[in-house]
Amino acid sequence: MSTRKKSAPVRTQDRSRKTEDERLLTREAERVVTPEAIYKDAWRVFRIMGEFVEGFDTLMDLGPAVSIFGSARIGRDDPMYAAAQETARRLAEAGFAVITGGGPGIMEAANRGAVEGGGASVGCNIELPFEQGVNDYVDIAINFRYFFVRKTMFVKYSEGFIIFPGGFGTLDELFEALTLIQTGKVRNFPVVLFGRDYWQGLLDWLKSRMAAEGKISVEDLDLLFVTDSPEEAVRVVLQYYQAQLESVAREGAGNGRGGFRPPARPIASRMRRRGF
Repeated sequence: MSTRKKSAPVRTQDRSRKTEDERLLTREAERVVTPEAIYKDAWRVFRIMGEFVEGFDTLMDLGPAVSIFGSARIGRDDPMYAAAQETARRLAEAGFAVITGGGPGIMEAANRGAVEGGGASVGCNIELPFEQGVNDYVDIAINFRYFFVRKTMFVKYSEGFIIFPGGFGTLDELFEALTLIQTGKVRNFPVVLFGRDYWQGLLDWLKSRMAAEGKISVEDLDLLFVTDSPEEAVRVVLQYYQAQLESVAREGAGNGRGGFRPPARPIASRMRRRGF
């Protein structure tokens, strides 16, 4: 369900409550699957379809946007909170909307920065075993039951990802984006890792193990940009966005993420003023 109403985060640790994702992925305990179980899964398709329709309908007029990911567990006194807030503010001032998971931590910081920069602040919240409301800085909130529907919205309506230090969920978004780029599902899509010290161990492992053993090519590592600067993170996004605009003008094609969304006029003028 999409809404513009704000609600403060509420988290409890009752992990016994089943979510729709869990129900979908759980096999029936019986050896023989009953007709009722088969029909239940088939009818669940309509709920999934409804989530896709609602997400598309809510975000179709959003305009150029960037998704920002990172840990929900950091506090407002963490330096990464301030960095995410500044990065989002700069993106908003350049004319981009900011999309997050809508929760606390880095997500709150990014939504807060978007509001401060005068941009659209989107939160794609997810049903979890413990309660998590959207943070107070989300203007456009969409509540999802299914992770894969939510993940589609992050990619389809973004011009790139900026990824701050985080846990399993953050890594999930990172490697899905890299896979989509590597396989040509999305193009002109920058992935920026923010926090060199945090990500360096992973980057070293990718190079010394995966690339060295031929599991990925060395060139695949060029898909990642690492920085400690909000200004540089925004500059990378703007450069890729400019390349996308030129590609569309040259080929008359979409952006590979559901059709090209024309930029708001302020973006073009701001890019020219900043030398992009």
